[in-house]
Amino acid sequence: MFDNSYIIHWIENNKTSYNAELEKIFNIYYIHLKINKDDLYITKYGFPFIENLKPENFLTDDEWYKQNSVRLSGTSCTYKVRTKKVNRRDLDIVIKWNRMGQDIPGAETSDEFHGAAFNSPFEEFSLVMELRKTKYESPGKIITQKPLAIYVPAERIELWQMGRRQYKIQEKIDKHKDVILDMFRSYIVVYEWVKGIDATQACTKGFISKDKMESLTLTAEEDMRNKGFIVRDRKPHHVIIRHDKSGKLFKSRDKKVLYALVDFELLERTSERETIIKKARRLNYLKRQNERFSTTIVNKEKMQLKQVTLLDVDYVYGRTESTKGALWVVGKDYELFDYFLPERWENTPCTKLSTHHETYHTISKDMIHLVWKLSKTGFLPDVDPYREDERKILEHGYNSPFEEISIAMYISRHGIRTIYPRAIYMTGKKTTISRDVLDQSRFKSHNKLLTPENKPVLRVDRNYLLIWGYWNGPDEKLAALDGNYYSGINALDAYRKKIISMTDYLTILKRKKEKLKKIGIEDLNLGGRHLLLSLDTSGAIIKDNEGFPEVRVCNFEFLKII
Repeated sequence: MFDNSYIIHWIENNKTSYNAELEKIFNIYYIHLKINKDDLYITKYGFPFIENLKPENFLTDDEWYKQNSVRLSGTSCTYKVRTKKVNRRDLDIVIKWNRMGQDIPGAETSDEFHGAAFNSPFEEFSLVMELRKTKYESPGKIITQKPLAIYVPAERIELWQMGRRQYKIQEKIDKHKDVILDMFRSYIVVYEWVKGIDATQACTKGFISKDKMESLTLTAEEDMRNKGFIVRDRKPHHVIIRHDKSGKLFKSRDKKVLYALVDFELLERTSERETIIKKARRLNYLKRQNERFSTTIVNKEKMQLKQVTLLDVDYVYGRTESTKGALWVVGKDYELFDYFLPERWENTPCTKLSTHHETYHTISKDMIHLVWKLSKTGFLPDVDPYREDERKILEHGYNSPFEEISIAMYISRHGIRTIYPRAIYMTGKKTTISRDVLDQSRFKSHNKLLTPENKPVLRVDRNYLLIWGYWNGPDEKLAALDGNYYSGINALDAYRKKIISMTDYLTILKRKKEKLKKIGIEDLNLGGRHLLLSLDTSGAIIKDNEGFPEVRVCNFEFLKII
């Protein structure tokens, strides 16, 4: 993450001259420079050396590169390079051609590599940054090379020339929603050079014994595992140590050999850490949801996001670069935006919840239970105008997603419980509605509601998905304790399963109709499926202060302001 505001100001002031943008990829911020047709992604560590890291200053000048580069040992294509001097400063760096999509040497004969794959450059940098931050999580510090930049030359190369297998590189492309990977371009990672020699060289030169070399390698592996990481291709070559002129190794205060780690193309989290990371993100989400309407904290690192208000509801708005769509997240908390990016939930396993609607329950990659529903805005309701109640539905039409959330928030403020609206997602893919079923009323009524880019929020050529919280308890309850979950059941199913009586069922509908009417709302299609009851962990119905089943409205398609 870019810690210094002056970097943000630098981007704002150099967008034109440097063709620079701030991009977040796998939770890491980069300054993305377009240099001719090449791409250069600079990390916070590379920013002070941004001029040195321009490709003409370390790689693309063939004569300079030939005289100032040394190939390093190992199976990968790795070089130490001295950059050109810019503003009286040069820099020793390590450049390495990334091997994503390639077979791992020796994988066919070793179980150690089962399920492993070379990281993409963005995966690698993200994991290295995370590994470096573990010094704040627990005692001990893992010293690594500093990741400086990722350089992507414009030249296109055939897969066989790079040794890539199409199915493997395609798997990487599918995982990268924040940036478009090009399977026909090479990716070069740039690291800071770490002074010293690797453990193998130290052994060869007699500074350490073979047993000490192996012991040091195992110590490094254990230290990493204690931090929640492993490297599948553990090698003494990856452990860098330093010595003085007499050959004496540098040690810490507790007499342990100081070392640094290099080469992270097969770095990954342990399964235990993966679970911890997901749990932490979930807890952070629950806390933030409970406080989502608190005062806005402007986060300059998320300057691509905007605070907007539509139909009296506050949203954080932004584009979804992975799908070329748009997202409105309910509330004022910019940090909640990332939880609803389509790549976090769109392709996770889901369960259909309704035979009448495209409504699904899913668990996102952050272990968040969500319900998403395809809005029917723009479609004529499939009802018969011969019947008065259905004619009223036809005249009103489907509420837009913005109306649904606005009404949900309105009735909630007036003491009527609802499920929680979370976000609205507009797909990037174009769609069409047949003229035979097209209802243009909402597109006309919403024509003055605009995005920050001055485009209509409601477009006839896009699909809209409403995202709701999957009901398992009040936000304030889960923020305080993530457990003892409620389960939801609609009133009709509760009656059919004899959880409530016919009298209770009819009373529930009547009371809800009367309460809505008192605050100026009519439900044109009120039914038991649209009202949700809650059961505690023992299966008992949660009741309100009057001793009656607590009821939440869970469908807002045909709620009408009287």
